[in-house]
Amino acid sequence: MTSAQPHTREAGTGPAVVCLHSNASHSGQWRALTARLSSRHRVLAPDSYGSGSSPDWHSDRTIALADEVAFLEPVLTGIDHPFHLVGHSYGAAVALRTALQHPGRVRTLVLYEPTLFSLIEADRPSPNEADGIRNTVAAAAAALDAGDKSVAAKCFIDYWMGAGSWDATPPERQPAIANSTVNVRRWGHALMTEPTPLSAFAGLDVPVLLMTGGRSPMSAHGVARRLLGVLPRVEHRVFEQLGHMGPITHPEPVNEAIDAFLQRHA
Repeated sequence: MTSAQPHTREAGTGPAVVCLHSNASHSGQWRALTARLSSRHRVLAPDSYGSGSSPDWHSDRTIALADEVAFLEPVLTGIDHPFHLVGHSYGAAVALRTALQHPGRVRTLVLYEPTLFSLIEADRPSPNEADGIRNTVAAAAAALDAGDKSVAAKCFIDYWMGAGSWDATPPERQPAIANSTVNVRRWGHALMTEPTPLSAFAGLDVPVLLMTGGRSPMSAHGVARRLLGVLPRVEHRVFEQLGHMGPITHPEPVNEAIDAFLQRHA
């Protein structure tokens, strides 16, 4: 167990819901979901390493998803009954690994496009569906090496949200996003090299809601398709008009689906 403690937003009482945010984001992305659920649930939203108010990764060793799960341990040990686990993007990948490491403790799993690109990489070598994100990480990393965080953020945001999205981002929001992209190489490594095989997820015998956006990149769809083939109790919800950042850009329909799912599995 790590001695570092994640900063965690908490509200409400009742069965616990742990919400894990995407990269280049923080726990604040779950404010609307927290407000919706807190009358019936204890909602805990931790900041991951280097995000929000949490400390940065403390080692020279490249971070792995197992380290992200270990970072959550202080949050999870404070919950004395099976909990619901919600994750978006990188947070959804961490949620999957968390569920595997805590069998019997996770009550349900809610995932919006887990970015577990290692499942694509293990399936077939490049060229594959992960080429787009692999090239994006390389371009963003090169921009960071050249000292240009803004260009790095443009590479990252435009890949996930569509060309022109970075330029359309309000100028007052750009510096925080640009600063967060300093970890893009680290995120890519953790997601591309995760050793857990696809077959392991066949053992997740809990209700799973897997959500995807119709306008999301091929890499996100490739991961979701593989997971849908093995998760034994999975329900698939497609938001045709949304993209990968749907939980942030259009939280209302996504949160409504999450709420309905949790109520069915109360």
